[in-house]
Amino acid sequence: MAPRKKRQILDATLELLAEKGYEGLTIEGVAGRSEVNKTTIYRWWPSKAALLGAALVEAEALDFEAPDTGSLAGDLRSLVDGVTRLLTVPPASDIAVAALGAAVHDPALADAAKGFFADRFARELPIFERARERGEIDTSADPMMIVDLLAGAVWLRVVFRQMPLDQDFTDRAVALVLHGVRSRSGRDSNHRKGRKARALSE
Repeated sequence: MAPRKKRQILDATLELLAEKGYEGLTIEGVAGRSEVNKTTIYRWWPSKAALLGAALVEAEALDFEAPDTGSLAGDLRSLVDGVTRLLTVPPASDIAVAALGAAVHDPALADAAKGFFADRFARELPIFERARERGEIDTSADPMMIVDLLAGAVWLRVVFRQMPLDQDFTDRAVALVLHGVRSRSGRDSNHRKGRKARALSE
């Protein structure tokens, strides 16, 4: 398929998703919006779930670059801020909330969305590789769990609790997670500093 035609189809898919939600998204609607015959669309994507899965991976509105601030804490704060924008700033928020919310009840969409999450996580992994090289986390630290804890906290706060997020939330969330995954040498160093500070104050 010609890149231009593919872009038209994927853009139309995301536009209709944002406007009508997943239930209102149809192959026929995408064909009409993109001016591409629906048989052509079905030839490449057998279902609207497969089509949306491809659109999510290639969506410019959902694209991001993994941060490299020089520290794990800084990188994680940037990640949290990015997830917050994803869920609160249109058009990304309209797309993400509609797609990921529908995936909970649609196994086909959930399966198709795996590509989106796999792509994002692959871009996030270098954050943790650099952190290990700097000695900020142990080799036993689970990068996916760290990301899930932070992203899940944002999702719960924004989508379900309908509460605003500020920088204080980001700082506290990252601090709570890092307290449990900081390398042993880092914990021992902080513990020694704490004991020294207490001794000096006595």
